[in-house]
Amino acid sequence: MKANDALAARLPPGQYVARDFPVLHVGGVPRFDAATWRFRIFGEVERPQELTWDEFMKLPTRTVKADIHCVTRWSKFDTTWQGVPFKAIMELARPTAEARFVLTHSENGYTANLPLSIVDDDRVLLAHTYEGKPLEPIHGGPMRMFVPQRYFWKSTKWCNGVEFRREDDPGFWELRGYNNDADPWREERYW
Repeated sequence: MKANDALAARLPPGQYVARDFPVLHVGGVPRFDAATWRFRIFGEVERPQELTWDEFMKLPTRTVKADIHCVTRWSKFDTTWQGVPFKAIMELARPTAEARFVLTHSENGYTANLPLSIVDDDRVLLAHTYEGKPLEPIHGGPMRMFVPQRYFWKSTKWCNGVEFRREDDPGFWELRGYNNDADPWREERYW
């Protein structure tokens, strides 16, 4: 298999390869203050948590190299992210047996929903570093959810909370017509 064929096999249907990192979001870029920032873990968990930035940054980290895919049709190959594995958040909070979904919360009231089976994956991070540098605010810094196996809107920018839920509850974009599952390999873009 030629190198170009190998790259083409990594490109989901309807996507093109972007060399830059396009910026898309609704609303302004929130200001980050490490002294007041809090990350809530709540809902169907045995041990709800509220972490400061310093506490969050002391959690275990992992580096993940993955392709990312945006619903607006761009893909970027071989991106490198570092952050707290979502599995570490699960170990910290201990979701109850009834928890089947996660709703990520963000500044500006933004949310994204995912099945627990998707986020319980070694590649899923609460990422604070991109390509070896602190994640820029325009890309969701200081921290964003990182879910490489779904369209990128599921990787909530400026993430400040994770709610474990029994029932699925559509997030911000899902309420506005985006597909609930967001699998780029199935082109699950819109309802």
